Amino acid sequence: MTDMTPEQSFFAVFCIEALAEELGTSGDKIYAMLVDESDILDNYIVPCYDVLHTQGKEWVVRDLLGLMKTRGVLR
Repeated sequence: MTDMTPEQSFFAVFCIEALAEELGTSGDKIYAMLVDESDILDNYIVPCYDVLHTQGKEWVVRDLLGLMKTRGVLR
């Protein structure tokens, strides 16, 4: 996993929990989807933190769900 600043870590947790809430699943499952089944955490959420964290929760969740579908970790 990529080295993260405390702010990026907090945002990553926010994203994981927001996705878990939206999908009605556990944070552990979402973490696995973003790290083990894809590279979304290390190659999208963390590098794009500066832009992503300025968006609202609904926008971030929609964006990440779309990317998860594109990457094949969500059907």
